[in-house]
Amino acid sequence: MYRLPAEIGARVEEIDTPALLIDLSAFERNVRKMAEFAQARGLRCRPHAKTHRCPTIALKQIAAGAVGQCCQKVGEAEALVRGGVLVSNQVVSEAKLRRLAALAVDARVGLCFDAPEQIEVAARVARDFGVELDALVEIEVGMQRCGVAPGEPARELAGRIAEAPGLRFRGLQAYQGAAQHLATWKERERAIESAAQSVRATLEALDRAGIDCAIVGGAGTGTYALEGASGLWNELQVGSYIFMDVEYGRILARDGGRYSDFEHSLFVLATVMSAPSPERAVLDAGLKSYSAEQGMPWVHGRTDLEVYGIADEHSKVRLGADSARLKLGDKLLLIPSHCDPTVNLHDWYVGVRNGRVEALWPITGRGASS
Repeated sequence: MYRLPAEIGARVEEIDTPALLIDLSAFERNVRKMAEFAQARGLRCRPHAKTHRCPTIALKQIAAGAVGQCCQKVGEAEALVRGGVLVSNQVVSEAKLRRLAALAVDARVGLCFDAPEQIEVAARVARDFGVELDALVEIEVGMQRCGVAPGEPARELAGRIAEAPGLRFRGLQAYQGAAQHLATWKERERAIESAAQSVRATLEALDRAGIDCAIVGGAGTGTYALEGASGLWNELQVGSYIFMDVEYGRILARDGGRYSDFEHSLFVLATVMSAPSPERAVLDAGLKSYSAEQGMPWVHGRTDLEVYGIADEHSKVRLGADSARLKLGDKLLLIPSHCDPTVNLHDWYVGVRNGRVEALWPITGRGASS
């Protein structure tokens, strides 16, 4: 079954639900603000496509000045290869490496390394296809996920890559993802200061060895200003800034107030399908429409309403004591707790401006998990 979720020109009230909506004006302001930040500081912006999985959005970011896209999976790279991609992850399967090398015939493609065992197979596959793959050494900067130890271990790996035909050492991947949702600015600042020590030690080791490091990539929506001011990172791999979500809505700015660098622009539109009591209503969107692993969604513009229960196809909403009773057919906008996996549940974005549908964008990379 394949159908469009809405018609161009339709009113929001006419959109069939559940549907994934973008407030186009807020989205455009978010894209423009990050682009202006990077340009003013001489930084490269390579937004992370795992957030949106959509070629249309990727091209809009590139039109605003982005140098390409980050992807987390080879399948995402295949969907978004126009403009060049970096798989900001390790790729160890020869089958996946061959898929990447095939893309590199027509586009610039890179990937990350954190172990010498990756080098031989990646170099051999690149030679088979007659291409060069960009290679970044991922260093451990506090996430305790992937990454070689900073300093000399990273320098040794970079040296091996530089000597491998078919690979082109480009720099470092230094993403401190664990810092993005730390509640206070001070906590995030401390985390990035610690990451910066690892980056600095590695750059010094590379310099002593005479190895040129063109790129230091990383940063995210919660800490981009810190990496951007560090003098170390020169490529911002921000993702959620275009949409925002409840996770980012919870963190605090430098002054202790609400973090408001970017606006909420992504919503799940849901319909009241049952209103069995004055204090409870039920929506037609549940776990198959938005991710809830980071908590309940917020109801946009309605602090008197609280989502408190979720099932596959339903959400229960608690009304405040002074709330007007919700009626069957009423539409509510839900802000998902985590935008990336929410997007992966939908085939289309419905772009809305001034209460009407202006655009329909396919989520081409949906389900690209390999």
